[in-house]
Amino acid sequence: MPSAEIITIGTEILLGEIVDTNSSYIARALRDVGIDLYRTSTVGDNASRIAQAIQQALDRSNIVITTGGLGPTVDDPTREAVAQAMGVEVEYHPELWEQILRRFERYGRIPTENNKQQAYIPAGAIAVENPVGTAPAFIYETEGHTIISLPGVPSEMETLVDKTVIPYLRQHYNLHGVIKARVLHTAGVGESQIDELIGDLERLSNPTVGLAAHSGQVDVRITAKADSVADADGMIRTLEQDLRQRLGNWIYGADEETLVSAAFQALRKYGWSLGVVEAGLGGDLIKRLASETGPFIGGEVLTRLPDIVDLSQITDTYRLEHGAQVGVGVALHPGEERQNIDILLITPQDRQQFSRPYGGHPANASRWAVNQCLNIIRNL
Repeated sequence: MPSAEIITIGTEILLGEIVDTNSSYIARALRDVGIDLYRTSTVGDNASRIAQAIQQALDRSNIVITTGGLGPTVDDPTREAVAQAMGVEVEYHPELWEQILRRFERYGRIPTENNKQQAYIPAGAIAVENPVGTAPAFIYETEGHTIISLPGVPSEMETLVDKTVIPYLRQHYNLHGVIKARVLHTAGVGESQIDELIGDLERLSNPTVGLAAHSGQVDVRITAKADSVADADGMIRTLEQDLRQRLGNWIYGADEETLVSAAFQALRKYGWSLGVVEAGLGGDLIKRLASETGPFIGGEVLTRLPDIVDLSQITDTYRLEHGAQVGVGVALHPGEERQNIDILLITPQDRQQFSRPYGGHPANASRWAVNQCLNIIRNL
């Protein structure tokens, strides 16, 4: 099975002016056809450094995909960099210039002289027409290796990956296998506790299991390589059953399922609606609940931080005035070394209060508190 690396090109990425989303899109596309991705990296707009990065990547991997640096300006050096890495010159392709002219004509624009440099690609490369932009792509094949250079504009890159790159890789490397992934979401448990329970599974080679911790929840990723989708699904299904048996109710969903939807499912089971009162979260709990359709009637953001007694009274008053069966109140109290979170849950059956310390980064405290609230609701 071939291996790949991705090199994103652009000084603006290194300076933090834009976020690289191209790598994740390409990575998912490679995963789905069974190509192992070994590394991603970013290089600024410097032909020598890009050429060096390409040469190093070719020492490790069969496929190198670059994205960015194919525009018409001086700081678009990818064509020259690939040529330098391969020890060739760039050469003019009149058919590419005709494609560029037609594209500009369709846009109702006149190209400038520097657009002509987009019709140059490394000698021996295969030109790839860009049907949705003015920057042609190209593929350079060498012994056992392939360099694929794509434009950096996400919509153009995505079109070329789907329509050209993946079909080319399937044929060129005779790909029949797949890599599939499934993510199980957990709440109410820490990463280290999960690791204690499933550490032996994390040592498997295929399928593999990995953990990703977030504020107030942990994801468990299952990845399987197989000759077919059906075989990969079967491997994932068997391992998922084992994980669900070990982790039990800590798992609230998988893949696109959210903690909000799990909370709403618990409310619907009883036919209850929800109203919330929050303080110190900046309205984050209300925003999360309002982001999906469910039995949420609304909430109130307090301008002061109440103690647990006041929070109980305010929450109860709010839910009764608005006709909600369930009321949740939450207050995030700041501190120098740690923050404290008071949570109140009122249902037609009982009234519960929780006090939770939070010692992580202050910027994540609100998200952590929101996830704590949602997890309490889903466990009604």
